[in-house]
Amino acid sequence: MTPQVHLRPPFRAEHLGSLLRPEKLLATKTAFENGEIPESQLTTEEDKEIQAIAETQLKLGYPAISDGEYRRHMFWGNFFPGLDGFEEIRDVDAGAFRSYAPDVAAFLEAGHKPGASVFCIGKIKHVGSTYVDQLTYLASLVPADDVKNLKITLTAPNWYHLRYREGAAYPADVYSSDEEYFGDIAKAYQAELQILYEAGCRNVQYDDPNLACIALFLALYFCSEKFLTGFKDDPLNKYSADVLFAKYIKLYNDCLAQVPADMHVGVHLCRGNFVGSRHFSEGGYDRIATKLFQELNVHTYYLEYDTPRAGGFEPLKHLPPHKNVILGVVTSKFAQLEDKEEMKKRVVDAAEFIAEGNGISIEAALNQVGVSPQCGFASHREGNAIDWDGMINKLKLVRDIANELWPNQP
Repeated sequence: MTPQVHLRPPFRAEHLGSLLRPEKLLATKTAFENGEIPESQLTTEEDKEIQAIAETQLKLGYPAISDGEYRRHMFWGNFFPGLDGFEEIRDVDAGAFRSYAPDVAAFLEAGHKPGASVFCIGKIKHVGSTYVDQLTYLASLVPADDVKNLKITLTAPNWYHLRYREGAAYPADVYSSDEEYFGDIAKAYQAELQILYEAGCRNVQYDDPNLACIALFLALYFCSEKFLTGFKDDPLNKYSADVLFAKYIKLYNDCLAQVPADMHVGVHLCRGNFVGSRHFSEGGYDRIATKLFQELNVHTYYLEYDTPRAGGFEPLKHLPPHKNVILGVVTSKFAQLEDKEEMKKRVVDAAEFIAEGNGISIEAALNQVGVSPQCGFASHREGNAIDWDGMINKLKLVRDIANELWPNQP
């Protein structure tokens, strides 16, 4: 039986999950961290602002609403610290990191010493979901029939492995190989996804800016020539970047091996989205397109395409006819609005490559496509260099583009 494209989700207009936090919410978080208010007061404020941002998203025409990641400090949340076998360690030796990984390199070049990070210290085991409560509250704000559309964003399973140099990701007396380590990571994600599914989740999006392009996993850094050169020159690495990329594809597929057929899985690839709209890497998808699109077992790719940093649309020729791509042609980093007609043309241009690769019409290819901002608006809770009105205008623009390209489709 030929695989069918998974729709609704994704929708023609999407956003990537994180949204700007209101100033009062940020102030409340700071007050809690300073010991000035109880956690219950913070939770009350988070609940109130999540309800408000949920209503805003629905009014703007976004069925796949998120909670804005309002309960998180960074986009990846607390999945790894919530596992047995991981521990947050402060005052980390900079030598533990791959200094050529784009985000690490950026901080080191700016003279910043690595802060706290999460390390494997023992056997990994899933002992409870750190995402399900976020889903449950968001689900309480919408009709039961709409819970299936809600978007939960997850951290990439390779997140810490890629950041650390060979030998630093886990103790040798705990795991004898990457395969053994990845095996327990995959089991943890399988458990997490099952818990989310049982709570009503049918729409998850992995975020992975680590891989210079495959935010799901491996992409983004593997699109960066600077990363690839540094990786090749690192004497500690046991295998090539291409072999590591293939291992990460297998890791993702193992994580997703037990996903029910009616659960939509997407992956967001970007090039960094730190405080003040900072990016970390550059490079197109060409190098990884075949494996990324044809071997990674996800339904949808949320791809950054707002600047030349992401390369051209040519790699989309490798997108199979049963998979979707959401084109991030509108930037979330700055307030200046793109020209709507130009963005519509770019979407059609992308569809032409999909059509060419699959021997189908442009109209059929457009059925596999949606549009979004290129990344979240606040991957870090402090947010991008864009104000509230700027964010709303961007979301309106994305919805308008979708309405004109796909009339009467959510």
